[in-house]
Amino acid sequence: MAFDAAMLSCVINEIASYGECKVEKIYQPANDEIVLLLHTREKNLRLLINAGSNCPRINITATQAENPQKAPMLCMLLRKHLSGSKMTAARTLGFERVCEHEFDAYDEMGFKSKKYLICEIMGKYSNIILTDSNKKILALLKSVDFSVSMQRQLLVGMIYELPPKQDKLDTGVLTRGEFLSVLDNAPAGMKIDKFISNTFSGIALSTSRQIAYKTCGSIDGLLENCEKSTLLATFFEIIDKIRDNCAKPYLIVNESNEPIEFSYTPLEYYGKGYSIVELSSFGELVDAYFTKKGKNERIRQKSSDILKLLANAESRILKKLDIQAQELIECEKSEEYRIMADLLTSNLHALKRGGDSVKLVNYYDESCPLIEIPLDSRLSPSQNAQRYYKKYNKFKKAKIELNKQIELGKKELEYIATVFDSLTKADGESDLAQIRDELYHSGYASRMKNYSAVKSQAPKPLKFVTSGGYTVLCGKNNTQNDYITTKLAEKTDWWFHVKNLPGSHVLMQCKEEPGEVDFTEAAQIAAYYSKAEGNNIAVDYTNAKHVKKPAGSKPGYVIYHVNWTAYVTPDEKKIKEMQVK
Repeated sequence: MAFDAAMLSCVINEIASYGECKVEKIYQPANDEIVLLLHTREKNLRLLINAGSNCPRINITATQAENPQKAPMLCMLLRKHLSGSKMTAARTLGFERVCEHEFDAYDEMGFKSKKYLICEIMGKYSNIILTDSNKKILALLKSVDFSVSMQRQLLVGMIYELPPKQDKLDTGVLTRGEFLSVLDNAPAGMKIDKFISNTFSGIALSTSRQIAYKTCGSIDGLLENCEKSTLLATFFEIIDKIRDNCAKPYLIVNESNEPIEFSYTPLEYYGKGYSIVELSSFGELVDAYFTKKGKNERIRQKSSDILKLLANAESRILKKLDIQAQELIECEKSEEYRIMADLLTSNLHALKRGGDSVKLVNYYDESCPLIEIPLDSRLSPSQNAQRYYKKYNKFKKAKIELNKQIELGKKELEYIATVFDSLTKADGESDLAQIRDELYHSGYASRMKNYSAVKSQAPKPLKFVTSGGYTVLCGKNNTQNDYITTKLAEKTDWWFHVKNLPGSHVLMQCKEEPGEVDFTEAAQIAAYYSKAEGNNIAVDYTNAKHVKKPAGSKPGYVIYHVNWTAYVTPDEKKIKEMQVK
């Protein structure tokens, strides 16, 4: 579901219900995300404002993102103007996806002044704008000049203007009479959901489908086939709840308990296989839907340089392997050159200098056919034979070397796959810094622009506790994998890894033999933090003493020859419950 004006209204009403809040701290964990730490009389709040193109939103959040060591410019400006101020009001500006937060702050001379933080939650056009009491823009996330938009510009020093209104009726002040009037003039054959979303502002398509479903039992229902009075009642039942601040937060999840949609009304049209869960607040609702998605987007932005480096390296190696495979096919001709050289040598007494080719009996073939052997007329028969022997030896050596290079290339691809896998487990900048440091020391330094080795901090792998009380450590990248396996592992510990796929090293620390349940839970952790998908995933496990790291091998690479294999299906909910924060 899109973060429409109705959802924004519900969220802003919830924020306003906390009353006055003091701004304690301001962070910018991502390029397009701001977090305000607010203090009320009863509790502390984290107000998250995201103006990214993929996950724009605003809500009171319980999640904490890692912040960069150096604050971006917008964050510094917000700290300058809003630190220590009081947020006195939060409201939407019409029934649109725009809201403003009012602050009692101080100007550069120390006098009290009003400041406004305006948030536009409009997909790729989302923005965060700070203005003074006269709505003059002091700072903003994305500048908009004439080259971007001819309708409205947003630049520091300009007076803020609301986005141009859409050619739709304002749902916030819509009356029942106006609704019926528009309904009477609607074109024949129009679907209910399209009529609502295209005619009235601030209503997402998912809500329009719910209205259609509740009106005539189908999301594809047509206006001409429904009762106007029923459609009117259904529409205003939802709109009145939003106007009266009585809407409740609902999350739609699938059979795997994964969030599919979020809304301020139950979306009943999803039917079997989906559940509607009512949550305690809209902040919790937005967190539940966006946290994982937003985290992935934030990591993708911050790791764009690593992704580009790995993609280029993978493309280069694949291209090199393709060329080497073609050269290896050419090397298969080496045996033909040896046969030609042998035949020339055995027939030197019958050959004369100066010919361009000669036909000889191939006694290496049971049928003894005649084969034509090209000759260099400038060379003697003996010299021609030596020329073919040299080609044979050259291709023979090349074949050995090509096989070595192809094997190295395949191992390099396997290593790159493990780094790609590490990126899916990264939680923040510290994990990405470890991956960059790993790539730097793995020979990618020349391809990493403006990077120099830094003193790395001690790795902090994921930590879990099994039902039997055993500690389980799980590496999020190859640096942590090596740390777990080569530094922390004791001979009595048990080591786990998904079979024949990139994945985390998992270590269950124990002095005595754990129970079956503990083994299963540790194997599930190894399966969950790997590239494997589905059920009955094969996981190898062995005593840590059997796991060895070859000298000079890439980070995260180990070998073992004694192991058992378990087949497990990871349970995400159970794994998260076992994790120690």
